[in-house]
Amino acid sequence: MVWIIFLITAAAIVVAADQLAKYGDIIAIRTGMGRMFIGLLLLAGATSLPEVLTSISSLSQNSPDLAAGNLLGSNGFNMLLLAVVDMVNRNQRLLRKAVLRHALSGSLAVFLISSVIFFMLADIKIQIGWVGLDSLIIIAIYIVAVWLIQSNENHSHSTDEGMEIPEDTPTLKKGLIGFILAAGALMIVTPIMVRSANEIAEITGLGATFIGTTLVALVTSLPELVTTMAAIRIGAADMAIGNLFGSNMFNMFAIGLTDFFFTDGRFLASIDPSFLLVGTVGLILTGIGLIGNLAKLERRVWRFEIDSTLMIITYIGCLWLLYIRS
Repeated sequence: MVWIIFLITAAAIVVAADQLAKYGDIIAIRTGMGRMFIGLLLLAGATSLPEVLTSISSLSQNSPDLAAGNLLGSNGFNMLLLAVVDMVNRNQRLLRKAVLRHALSGSLAVFLISSVIFFMLADIKIQIGWVGLDSLIIIAIYIVAVWLIQSNENHSHSTDEGMEIPEDTPTLKKGLIGFILAAGALMIVTPIMVRSANEIAEITGLGATFIGTTLVALVTSLPELVTTMAAIRIGAADMAIGNLFGSNMFNMFAIGLTDFFFTDGRFLASIDPSFLLVGTVGLILTGIGLIGNLAKLERRVWRFEIDSTLMIITYIGCLWLLYIRS
């Protein structure tokens, strides 16, 4: 029964995520904010709601490791999605399509993940109230990162500027209402999925570390998968790539945010040291994604991009390593 509940909630997350991409594109067109900005902030934040809600729900069920595995594991899975999307659309060469536009967001994602790993290793025992200073610094870094991206967008010429709005484009009001409803559906379904994932971890005996990093991270990343594929389908490559890099940034922000709901000390101090490996995997894959976005590699392996192939091989290898360690 628990597997049926898990699959039903996963399907509901997929449907809600597809609507997020649809209405996010409407907002981008109607507001003129640009698909890259919408993908990086609005869409990335909304599609990362399952990760945030899963982590908070995990804390209420006394599973901080499940919360950490979910957020850190989603980073690697997001970059796997980037590689898969690039391979599926290999004629468009997506990682080369928006070279400098995503260099900043990719670099900031790498910096945020590195910061989280650093604070996990440094173990700074300073708290303000019940919240760790390290978590507050991570949140501050994310806020500055968002400001940098917004400032950069304001000083650059968006590809969406001056474009004609198609006559059949729904109104901004409809786009906002649809977006809010889809995000609300994610908020309702996610806690149910978390409960079933906890039960699966107990039944299989694999533990919260492996289940959180793989099964839960996969399901909570389904919104990124669906919205990315939907964005590619409607020709919004900028929104797709921005969504994935932006989601990795938001996941690290969510680690800092989770500390506010963890009242038994510092959240980063409660995470099992084995998650340093999970965090490093996400860091390596995000770095490869950033390099693939910048490097002008023309050679392919069996018609596939070298960086995309490397990202997939690295992810599978690290997953195997995590499994044998579990």
